[in-house]
Amino acid sequence: MSAYMTRLSNRIHSLGTSALVGLDPRWDLLPLEITGGNKTPTLQQAAAGFERFCCEIIDIVSPLVPAVKPQVAFFEQLGPVGISALHRIMLHARKQRLIVIADAKRGDIGSTAAGYADAWLDGDSNTAAFPADALTVNPYLGDDTLVPFVETAVARNAGIYVLVRTSNPGASTFQDRKTDNLSVFEAVADRVQQFNIQHRGHEEWGPVGAVVGATWPQELTDLRARMPNTPFLVPGYGSQGGTAADVAAAFGVSPAGALINSSRAINFAWKRPEWKDLFSENQWRDAVQAATQQMITDLAGVC
Repeated sequence: MSAYMTRLSNRIHSLGTSALVGLDPRWDLLPLEITGGNKTPTLQQAAAGFERFCCEIIDIVSPLVPAVKPQVAFFEQLGPVGISALHRIMLHARKQRLIVIADAKRGDIGSTAAGYADAWLDGDSNTAAFPADALTVNPYLGDDTLVPFVETAVARNAGIYVLVRTSNPGASTFQDRKTDNLSVFEAVADRVQQFNIQHRGHEEWGPVGAVVGATWPQELTDLRARMPNTPFLVPGYGSQGGTAADVAAAFGVSPAGALINSSRAINFAWKRPEWKDLFSENQWRDAVQAATQQMITDLAGVC
């Protein structure tokens, strides 16, 4: 039995990087080799294409990065065949020794929250319906949401990542609102840190992570000081404009303190200006590898 952060830390240190590759398949962006030029696929065709694309990316990046993060929404939109494809993709990633973070942003209360936690948080228990090491969680309903996820994560040596300060431009609509000089995102951060003090034991990092966007570098710095025992998951690097310098503060005392996510910039690298003159569409695999390696090199200067 091995705690989530122990498994993740071992992967990060053995590979020498905190790069995280998101799996965000979109039919209209997939290479012609996979779509066959079909602009109106059936659900079954789309699911098969997503599975092939994601599994090939996994094969490319598994020797390079510690973890992948499939975006559950792109599979849910395909119904049962999409969910089945997602399950096989997650199993394939685990066979390749990758940490799997399901980006589903679940958030409910009571027995419903417990049901979501039971379904998604496998850790090293081999009991959950989905083979995820960790899950993203929306904390909007408060402790009634968070406690069932935390309890299941601790019991199964899994992890969760709580949405604290997200990378999207509209995040400030609610997250910046203040009561008694404390913003909503600061209140969430304080509760996350409390969970980690309670459950980390003698380890540096607890099992309750925080999602903090690279697009808010000052808040990222402030939140790292506020949550010294909390592992971060940092979206917003790459396609959303975040740079290595923006995420430098996320790591805290070691590279294991944060995972830096890039999805579209790696998944569809051959379409990006910096790569399209070097790689044709038929060389999309080479572009994925080159973009991943460039990210690793970029982050090496700050962690």
